[in-house]
Amino acid sequence: MNGIITLPLVPLRASDNERSELISQLLFGERVEIIETRERWIFVHNLTDNYWGWVDRKMVKILTSLDEERILHYTEFIVQRPFVVCTKTISGERMFLAGGSIIHSDESGQFAIGSEIYSIDSSELILPIETNGQRLIELTKNYLNAPYLWGGKSIFGIDCSGLVQVVFAMCGIQLPRDASDQVECGQVIDFLSETKSGDLAFFENKDGRIIHVGILLNSHQIIHASGHVKIEAIDSQGIISAQTGEYTHKLRVLKRII
Repeated sequence: MNGIITLPLVPLRASDNERSELISQLLFGERVEIIETRERWIFVHNLTDNYWGWVDRKMVKILTSLDEERILHYTEFIVQRPFVVCTKTISGERMFLAGGSIIHSDESGQFAIGSEIYSIDSSELILPIETNGQRLIELTKNYLNAPYLWGGKSIFGIDCSGLVQVVFAMCGIQLPRDASDQVECGQVIDFLSETKSGDLAFFENKDGRIIHVGILLNSHQIIHASGHVKIEAIDSQGIISAQTGEYTHKLRVLKRII
């Protein structure tokens, strides 16, 4: 049985408890496979990025066969701004959808899920254009000063790998959710001097485990989420704090996705 997210941001948790760790968020339009059902909670597989977790069952809309058929005939658009306005046309209620949300719609901007009809300004229905590093950087800079939130994926709270995943999705490239999995993607770059805009830098802890990721603006600057989304200096050792001048993250590997 499959479901779809029809709320702006749905918490994905490590266990079936509201106090459980937030491990990610499900965005509007993402579809999930329901693996296990409990009284209040469901264990789901996010079909967009293959992530797994627990969700309050009230926050997931079960897809009917009609819904599935409609989705097949719609075009899939990715929200390419930090947020856009979506209207429930029957009630007139508005929602703010986070960047990276998926809109299954025709060119009119209207689409139906169950008994509800949604509407979004048709000018927001943009298919990913040809991906390049400069376009990626422009999208990433829209998130500057967004606060850090473990498991977050929106302008109102985002973590390092969530930032990378969302902006690459806007460019039509779906990456895994966690930095430890994202590092398996792309081509290794041997030296920082050989990098270009949009390349990824991964960082390790003292045990050699990948714990952080950021997007390179150039060979000496990086944009990443640590405290908040910001631009800082980087060299062959790691990230240099703009406040203290000290190293905050130890560089492990450089990767090129685009």
